[in-house]
Amino acid sequence: MKKFFAEFKAFINKGNVLGLAVGVIIGGAFSTITTSLTNDIIMPIVSIFLGGVDFSSMTVKLPTFYKVAADAAPNTLNYGNFISAIINFIILALVVFCIMKAFNAASDKMKKKQEAEAAAAPAAPPEPSSEEKLLTEIRDLLAQKK
Repeated sequence: MKKFFAEFKAFINKGNVLGLAVGVIIGGAFSTITTSLTNDIIMPIVSIFLGGVDFSSMTVKLPTFYKVAADAAPNTLNYGNFISAIINFIILALVVFCIMKAFNAASDKMKKKQEAEAAAAPAAPPEPSSEEKLLTEIRDLLAQKK
């Protein structure tokens, strides 16, 4: 059992797992914001151009094949909510695309800067070949015999 918890601790302590968890939590919060943006700001503006249509009221009443109580809610197909969800998804995908584009641009800029710094640093002189080392040893031995 201790081994299991040790492996679990090692798994959790990896940076990518913690980053993923943080991403999921922030993504859930961001999803709430985009849903509000879609429902409370964008859809009312879109409905202005569609004659004041409220997407949430766009439904199709479905038939019932059994007897229901008189006060029961009607069975409806809520395609207006689906349209709102599609718009919400497109907004969320656009924002994620812009974030990734900015991240990639910053990453490319950082790589170019590191490459420029590496190119600007003077290169170390090449190490002598094994033949040159051997000839140097022979020269030194001959010099010692004189």
